[in-house]
This record gives sequence, C-alpha cells and structure tokens, in this order.
Amino acid sequence: MARPTMPSFDHEALLELFRRRPTLAPELLRDVLHVPMPLYEHIEVGDSTLTELSPTERRADLVLVCSPSPGAPAQRVLVVEAQLRVDPEKRRSWWSYLVSAHTRHRCDAVLVVVTPSAAVAAWAAKPIPLGHPGVSLHPIVLGPASVPVVRDAAEATRSPELAVLSAMIHGRGDAAEDIARATFAAMRDLDAERVALYNDIALTSLRAAARAIFEDLMANGTYQYKSDFAKRYVAQGRTEGEARGEARGRAFAVLAFLNARGVEVSPTLRERVLACTDVALLDVWIGRAATAKEGGDVVGD
Repeated sequence: MARPTMPSFDHEALLELFRRRPTLAPELLRDVLHVPMPLYEHIEVGDSTLTELSPTERRADLVLVCSPSPGAPAQRVLVVEAQLRVDPEKRRSWWSYLVSAHTRHRCDAVLVVVTPSAAVAAWAAKPIPLGHPGVSLHPIVLGPASVPVVRDAAEATRSPELAVLSAMIHGRGDAAEDIARATFAAMRDLDAERVALYNDIALTSLRAAARAIFEDLMANGTYQYKSDFAKRYVAQGRTEGEARGEARGRAFAVLAFLNARGVEVSPTLRERVLACTDVALLDVWIGRAATAKEGGDVVGD
C-alpha cells in the first residue's frame, strides 16, 4: 500500500492565506475578476469533506461558506483548490466537489483555483465538459494574470494576506524588491503568530535580491524558520536525511526538502545530488532547497 504523500509547503501556504482571511477569495472574485457575489455579512471555513452517497470520500482543499450571519443558511459556497502542477485527474474531481457542495449547502457553488504558475493557470481555466450537451464547467482561476502585484505599503497593510499571496505569485518577477518592502510593512500590526507564518511564506517565495531586502528589514541576515507550519516541512526533510549517514544523509535531505515543497526533481539533478560527497557543499544545497522554486536553483544551474 502506497504511503500517503505530505502536501507541499507551497500548496498548504496558498491555502493558509485563504483560511486566515476567509474574505480574501470573495474579495478577489468581486474586485479583480468582477464575478457577481451576493451581499453577505459572514463567511467561515466549512467542512472540506465532500463525500457522496457512495463509499468514496472526496475532500476539497478548502471550502468557504458565505451567509448573511452566523448560523444563517448559506448564500454561496466557494470551493478553493490550490494547484501547483497539471493534474488531469484533479479536473475530473472538481465537478463532484461542486455538485456535493451545492447539494450539502443548498446554494450556488463556485470553484476557485489558485496557482502561482501561468502555465497551470492556462490549463486549469480550460472548460471541463461533463458530456451532457451544453454542460461544461469553466473554473475561475486566480493566477499571475489576475492576482494583483502588491507593491504599495498601504495596500499591503489593508490586506496582509493579499500581500503575501502577491509575494508567492510575483515574488520572482521584476517587482520583487517592491513586493518585499510592501509585504514587510504589512506585518507591522499583526500578531506574532501571523508575522512568523507570513515571514516564512514570503521568504520562500522571493528571489534572492528581494529576500535579502526582506531579511535586512528584519535585521536578521541568517533567517531561521519561526512558524510551526514551516518548521514541519523543514524538519521532515532533515529527519529523512539524517537517518541515512552524513554525506548520503545530507543528499537525501536536499531531495526530501524539494519533494516536501513540491519542487520537481529531474533524474539528472537527483543523480548529481546523490553523487556529491562534499558535506559542506551539501549543507549549502540544503539551505537552498528550503527556498528553491526550481531544482536548478539548488545546485546553481
């Protein structure tokens, strides 16, 4: 029996922003994509289990329930899916998520796919025909083309979660340095737990120059992960690696970090990492693996 895989850091970080600020998804739909939204006074995170009457359990990434007030009947349900790569089978499950949410809450159900990848966004936005004449699902996608680039400190402060989402999606682009400054400004009035979490997410998303700016603003040149959320993923890679011997263990830690964060490892990169016997160099690669967006970033390719 295959061992269940742990969701990647980036996958869970995307969802965490929408959990922490449940109004973020409807705000982006209404203000950026101009999707009509009902007037609501209350929104909460709902049960993500969307099981049908058959024994198969289906679990969406995140379900947000919009209603006039706590306990009132739902007006609309948003099924939020974080997608880091193309997965044809996942598109088939999106239909069932919507039908189950619509049936359970007795209201309109909307699918929202969030991704930092332009290629994945283009794939996810393609209509999904059910087969019945005239019936297709057109996913609503929040990706690089639709998530705003937040480079203004005042805007970032109004919605810290949007600022961090901007860093995740645009943090390696031309505006990365401005995004870093704006995101740091957004942390000013937050509680310590959210500051630790959002700093961790931002620093794994920003390119090197922007990351250096962010670290300088924190007056901490060597950053150590502070949130339990991030530490869980870093510890996973370290534990898997240390069980295998010094150099070999470090090599496996590099690969485990990349795997835990959802970064693709090519056969060539895997062979190169496993063949390395330089412990000091492997330690450098471990540090890079904790923030790399691509496998080549680890070894400097």
